Formats: sequence, structure tokens, C-alpha cells
Amino acid sequence: MDTMRDRLAPVVSRLLDEDPRVAVVLAEIGKDGFAAARRRHPDRVINVGIREQLLIGAAAGLALTGMRPVVHTFASFLVERPFEQVKLDLGHQGAGAVLVSAAASFDWPAGGLTHMAPGDVALLDTLDGWTVHVPGHPDEAERLLRHAVAAGDDKVYVRLSTQSNAEGRPVDGERFRTVREGGGGVVVAVGPMLDEVLAATRDLDVTVLYATTVRPFDAAALRRATETAGTDVVLVEPYLAGTSTAAANDALRDLPHRVLGLGVGRRELRRYGRVEEHVAAHGLDARSLRERVAAFVGARAGRPAPGA
Repeated sequence: MDTMRDRLAPVVSRLLDEDPRVAVVLAEIGKDGFAAARRRHPDRVINVGIREQLLIGAAAGLALTGMRPVVHTFASFLVERPFEQVKLDLGHQGAGAVLVSAAASFDWPAGGLTHMAPGDVALLDTLDGWTVHVPGHPDEAERLLRHAVAAGDDKVYVRLSTQSNAEGRPVDGERFRTVREGGGGVVVAVGPMLDEVLAATRDLDVTVLYATTVRPFDAAALRRATETAGTDVVLVEPYLAGTSTAAANDALRDLPHRVLGLGVGRRELRRYGRVEEHVAAHGLDARSLRERVAAFVGARAGRPAPGA
């Protein structure tokens, strides 16, 4: 199966052909995928070189002229390194762009910490007005990329990953989907965490929600789920643990509730290893999730979910 990132250049290249507002801004990384598109649209496929601050500044300039820029590089170079430009050139000026990342939390362990950005979504949470998509499958990535480019002049972050669920699901760029219903708690699985969550909870009586658009946070879906499943909520996110706990607490602020945020820990893992080893080390594999979720929701979720 191809990866989410494999879909980026073909999808955005077609959008360049279809929409004269679309432009692509790169900083060396990913340029080969857009070689053909650059020959067709040399004025709308721009490579600024290894200058990530300029990457964002150029995108903002294009947006201010009425273009819809799609900006791509690794997450650590897209969100963390040029964060001041993201805050000022885009946010302060009210300029919209589609930021599309790769590598994210630990997709390329051999790259070390310089190429890891588990705090990317949490960092964007310090700014106002960002939509954040976290697809869990290449088919979802393709749909969400198109949705992001079509989203007027909004500020959108699309977080691509090498981690993937076995199959794609219908996504609309807005709402959480109910994948399984139960009565002993709610587990929100974000993007590529869904398969691990389903395996971890197959003998637990919990509702499983699937989130591929995490900002804005679908508070209404979470509240509906708690009406039958109770107000013990577990968030399983493929980035920094606890990133969405405040959003979940806000959604349930008038109800007695508990929220557990699971995700990538703050401790740096200094051995390169493999992606699967990083997943397990952060307790995001099915076995670890089973223990952590069961311990949190307790006896109420101890019977098999209907239809499981």
C-alpha cells in the first residue's frame, strides 16, 4: 500500500491543473514529486531552498495576493522551526495556507530528534483559528487534502504519517465518527491510532470514536457519546500526550467527568530503533493501550461490547 505522503504530489498536482489559485511552496524536501507540475506551472511551484522561515513567509505573501498556497516539508521544519512566521506572517496578517507535514512524531527514527515533532499540534493550539486534519489512511489523506485546499482562505494543517490503519473510512473534514458503541466509557482514537485502539478494546464495553479532524474539536460528538457510554473519556493521539485533554474537558465542563490523555511522552528516546519500537515505548501499541484503558474505565467496561 502506498503512504499518505505518496498521495500528496499527485493530488496537489491535479489541483494545480484545476485551480489557478493553487500554488505549492517547498523547501527542497519533496521537490522531486512536483517536477512535472513545475514544468507545467513554473510560476506556481516554488522551491525556496533550505530556508524554512522563508517557506512560510513566501506562502503568506502568495496568500495575501489571493493565492491558495500548499506548503510542505517535515513537521519539525514546518511548524517548529518557523513558528514565529506561522504566528505572524499567517496568523497576525490573517493569511490562509495549507501546511502539509511529514515525519511528525517519529516516522523517521534514524533522523533523530531534529526530525521529530510530537508537539506540533499542541504548538498550533497556542494560535487561533487553525483547522487540523490527522488522516489515518492514504485514502483519507487524499480526501482531506482536497478538503483543505477548498476551504476558502482558512489556515489548515494536514498531518501526514507513515503509520496507517488497514482501511480508510469516510471522512468529511469536520465530525468524529462512531465506530463502536458501548456503555462503559468513550475512547477517542485519532488518525492512525484507530486500529490499535480497536484491537485494544475489542473485549471492553466502550464506545470508540474516530477523529481525523481534531481542530475544531467535535465537542457535540463527544457529548452525544457520553449520554450512553458514561463520562470516562480516553483520548489516544499519535502526538504529544494530553494535547486534546483541555478540549475534551471543555466539551464536558458542565458534567462530572474524567479524561485520560494518551499519546507520545515527553521523554526523549535516544535510540533510533524502528517506528514500531517507538510506538511500544510510548505505550501506544494494542497491548499497552488495553492495560491503560481498562485500568482507567474499570469494571464498567469489563464485558464484551455488543457485536464485538
